[in-house]
Amino acid sequence: MIQIGDQVFAFGDPLVITALVGAGVVLLIVVLLITTVRRAGTSAAAVQYVASQLGRLSMDVNVLGQGQNQLAGNIQTVSDAQANAQVRVIQTMEARLAQVQAQVAERLADNALKSARSMSDLQERMKETLSGNSEKTTKSLTQLQERLATIDRAQTNIEKLSGDVLSLQDILSNKQRRGMFGEIQLTDIVSKALPAESYTLQATLSNGKRADCLVHLPNPPGPIVIDAKFPFEAYEAYAAAESKDDQAVALRALGAAVRVHIKAISEKYLIEGETADGALMFLPSEAVYAELHARLPEVVRAGFDARVWIVSPTTCMATLNTMRAILKDARMREQAGEIRKALRLLHRDVEIITEKAGKLETHLRQAGEDVSGVLTAATRAGKRADRLDNFDFEELAPDADPKVVPIAPPGG
Repeated sequence: MIQIGDQVFAFGDPLVITALVGAGVVLLIVVLLITTVRRAGTSAAAVQYVASQLGRLSMDVNVLGQGQNQLAGNIQTVSDAQANAQVRVIQTMEARLAQVQAQVAERLADNALKSARSMSDLQERMKETLSGNSEKTTKSLTQLQERLATIDRAQTNIEKLSGDVLSLQDILSNKQRRGMFGEIQLTDIVSKALPAESYTLQATLSNGKRADCLVHLPNPPGPIVIDAKFPFEAYEAYAAAESKDDQAVALRALGAAVRVHIKAISEKYLIEGETADGALMFLPSEAVYAELHARLPEVVRAGFDARVWIVSPTTCMATLNTMRAILKDARMREQAGEIRKALRLLHRDVEIITEKAGKLETHLRQAGEDVSGVLTAATRAGKRADRLDNFDFEELAPDADPKVVPIAPPGG
């Protein structure tokens, strides 16, 4: 681009190209003149030639001047056209810009209105959503508080249970306490199954041995002893064994310990003429009872041979209920005389009631007959009253029966 004053011309414009060509030609002539002048001293012919060239150059310069004038006129025309075009373009652009500004303002107003409506709708939805979320949050917090309260109660129960488990572990880790635990469990079961007068706890026998529980059954079979001690050390060793060899060794040791305990019960608590010919060995654990029957059936049979029956809490309750039935039957036999006497008195009362009922039946029948006679007489009296009520005295003739007494007027 070429800027001359306030006018700007492009390189592709024909006027610019023509001006550039003319300037180039002038520059070339000047160069030739300078070259010719330098060589003027060497050749006269060159001077003549230069003169002719100068004449020609003068003509060319005249032509170039005419072209420059024409170029200046063309440039002025182009400048005027461009000025007019710029004015028209500016006016068109200003009108278009005003129109665009009006459209933009209108659209901005519409967008602002739509945005306001959208914002209002969004606020309403947000209010509803926040309100619903608030209610849901409140409800969730309430439920959470209830669940936390439940968890707190469960945690308290778990802590209490943990304490109970630790206490139970302390009990089971001590042999003396473990024996007391078995006795307490046996006492609880016996007290629920039998009347208080039908058993004795920690009863001392004639041989000086003390039984955990003595159930007073009638002869036969006689009082029967329940022992609540058990060699749990051998079972704990068996439960703690990991390898098969260790388990086999511990199982044999458990069987031997149970056999020794069965023998001790047989020797201490089976006294002829004082106790029954059998005793019960109470196990306070269903797991140990099941393990003995599953793994050591020969030990259980050895207990049968020694007349020592191994019972668990469940089977002990069933056995005690059977003993309760035996005690009830024995009491019934003891009270048989009283029952027969009561039955005789009951029979006599029934005879008296039958006699009184017969007499009452006779009285009731007689009363019924009397009532029937009274009703019959009342019926006859009613009929006679009706006949008298319907009787017409004026139909009597003068020569009627003289026995009829006429009715005289008063005072006649």
